[in-house]
Amino acid sequence: MSAVDVEPILIDGLSKQFDDRWAVRDLSFTARPGRVTGLLGPTGAGKTTTLRMLVGLTRPASGTATFGDYAYASLRHPQRRVGTVLGRNFHPRHSGRDHLRVAAATAGVSDEQVDDLLYLVGLADAAARPAETYSLGMQQRLAIAGALLGEPDYLILDEPAIGLDPEGIRWLRGFLRSFAATGRVVLISSHLLKDAQQIVDDVVVIRDGRLLDTIDMAELAAGGGTTRVRVDDLSAARTALADLAETIVCGDEEGRFLRVRSQDVNEIGFRLYRSDVIVYELVREELDLEQLFFSALEGAA
Repeated sequence: MSAVDVEPILIDGLSKQFDDRWAVRDLSFTARPGRVTGLLGPTGAGKTTTLRMLVGLTRPASGTATFGDYAYASLRHPQRRVGTVLGRNFHPRHSGRDHLRVAAATAGVSDEQVDDLLYLVGLADAAARPAETYSLGMQQRLAIAGALLGEPDYLILDEPAIGLDPEGIRWLRGFLRSFAATGRVVLISSHLLKDAQQIVDDVVVIRDGRLLDTIDMAELAAGGGTTRVRVDDLSAARTALADLAETIVCGDEEGRFLRVRSQDVNEIGFRLYRSDVIVYELVREELDLEQLFFSALEGAA
């Protein structure tokens, strides 16, 4: 794919309510060109609803979800601009090739291009088989091939890693990174943190439809890690460390503790000592996405 000039996806104050429950509430973030953005959160966090509002399948109560300055409905030839996988719907007796050929007819795509896509997603040898015989991972690859029919500038995928084996995850990571490297935008949702960590550049953490945190994976990798601190007085410890680093109150089977976004244990210990805070544990931790994800959830509790 050649390099292109693409505007970012802009989510601004997006909200959606179903009956008396807010599925998404005042959500704002940006998915930038040239990067893979991951919308992460537990089941029911509002991820799928957000993606559906972005592509015009669900009407927001307020706020906007746009591709640059344009809503999905305002795009010319949206199938050629935006590729989506928000579920897998196949006629069970249609072959993989026939499934794509049906969709290709509306996108103005030739049979030769269909075969090229089947090769790209690793289904060339299974193209003539009925989709009902495909594994879950193969069906996911076929759905992604369908999203690519129009050579889109934007790729929107809901839980793309589900059903993929380790080789499939490796393929997905390589493909999405090469797609984004041309200046296009990739936005995926996931609750599979370890798989997402291998794929995404930017993380948007949500729960109950609200934004909890944004994480740049490059900064995460460069940041080194955190420090776990158990003390007699959490409030006094947070005050003592306020101008050193961000602190989050977390909990485990041993009780509540502080997670400090710094590994300078000497400075942390000195500040706590100076503030007469009794320290029971002071341990450096290696930082990863799963740790930050749960820290964000616990910090918002």
